[in-house]
Amino acid sequence: MTETVPADSRMWLRRQRTLAEPRLRLVCFPHAGGAPTFYRGWQDRLPADVELSAVCYPGRQNRVNERPIDRMELLVDHVCQALATLADRPLALFGHGMGAVVAYEVAVRLAGHYRISPAALLVSAHAAPHLCADDARRIPIGDRQLAEQAAAADPMLLRFPELMDLAMIALRADHDLLHAYRPASTPPVTAPITGYLGTDDPRVSHGEMRAWSRVAASGFELRTFPGGHLYPVDAQEALITDIVERLVGASGAGGTDQALHDGSAVSSQHA
Repeated sequence: MTETVPADSRMWLRRQRTLAEPRLRLVCFPHAGGAPTFYRGWQDRLPADVELSAVCYPGRQNRVNERPIDRMELLVDHVCQALATLADRPLALFGHGMGAVVAYEVAVRLAGHYRISPAALLVSAHAAPHLCADDARRIPIGDRQLAEQAAAADPMLLRFPELMDLAMIALRADHDLLHAYRPASTPPVTAPITGYLGTDDPRVSHGEMRAWSRVAASGFELRTFPGGHLYPVDAQEALITDIVERLVGASGAGGTDQALHDGSAVSSQHA
C-alpha cells in the first residue's frame, strides 16, 4: 500500500448529487471498517435542498491502495481540510459507531482552528468521547472477532476471501485508532447533539449514549430505534426522517463563529 497523503475534498467526500445552492450540507462518517456505501440511498430521502457527503477514509473503495489511518488526530486533520472548502453553507455532522467520535473531534477542530461551528452534531451507537479514555474499555480484539464484525456488516465478504482480506486491513486500522483514542480533554460543542441507538445494541448502552450530554452545550436528546448495532440498515427510513426534523432548524445555525453569535442555536431537551 502507498503512504497516505493529503487529498482534496473529492477524495475524502463522496456525493451522489452536487447541489448549486444547498440550504445545508449533511456530512456522514462511517463506522469502523465502513465506507461511504453505508449511506447509499440517503440522498434520495433528504429534502431537495440538503446535500449529503459521505466521508471516505483511506483504505476503502477507490482509496484501497492507500494506507489506512490509525490515529485520530491525523484523520481529523485531513477531514477538516476537506470540509473547510464546503463551509459556505451550514454543516451538520452524522457519525455511526467510530464515525460518531470522529464527527465529534471534527466538530471541535472546525470550531477551534477554522472558526466553523457545525449546525448540528448527530452521533450514533458509540459511547461519549470522555468515556473512551477508560482503560477498562480497551479490550484487544482478535482477527476472528474482526472478521465476524466485517461479515455482519457485509455478508458478501464471506464469499470473496480477497475482499475480506482488504476489509480486515481497514477494520484493524480503525480498531487501532479507537484503541489509541484517549482524548486529553473533551470540550463541549455549541451545536445541539442528538444521540441515536438501536434498542438491542450489544456494544453500547443507553447510559453510554446519554453521557454525550456532557459535551452538549446547547442540549442533548437520545432517540432509539429497533435493531442492533447496525440498526441504520433496517431502520433507515425512520432514522432519516428523524434526522431531517433536526435539520429543519439547524440550517439557521452554524457557519462561522460570527454567524453563530448573530443567530440563535437550536436547543434540544436533555434525555
